[in-house]
Amino acid sequence: MENKLIYSSGKRKTAIAKAIIKDGTGKIYFNKKDYSTLQMFNKLKLEEPIRIAKEVFGNLNFDVNINVHGGGEKGQIEAARLALAKAMVKFSNSEKLKEAFLKYDRNLLVADVRRKEAENLEILKQEQKDKPLIDNYINLSYLFILWLKKEVKEKKLG
Repeated sequence: MENKLIYSSGKRKTAIAKAIIKDGTGKIYFNKKDYSTLQMFNKLKLEEPIRIAKEVFGNLNFDVNINVHGGGEKGQIEAARLALAKAMVKFSNSEKLKEAFLKYDRNLLVADVRRKEAENLEILKQEQKDKPLIDNYINLSYLFILWLKKEVKEKKLG
């Protein structure tokens, strides 16, 4: 029997995960380390597709290597979770597993496409143009407050 290799990827914010799944005994590596060494909540988040697959198939007969780069810690876990679930569905060719993932959480198979909104350069230019005016108002108000304090002191003394 030839070794079956399946490649899958997942994205979350700026994190990109690539999963390689092959025949094996159920070992899962996250950035070349066993996923069980992750922090508890990250480990649980990454275990969700694994537990669903175990419910559907009974045991796991594949090994997975997930490499992630970019983004923050949570974004990397979400991207890895997406890549892992997509790889499992491709590897098993199981509609039952796909339905189980979609029923549990749609984000296991469908990437979150929300991205940071681009900055409006015209607004930034206007803010930079108005900044000296605002600074002048702040300076004038500060000077006015100092003058008032001086006047109040003179009236109390005089």
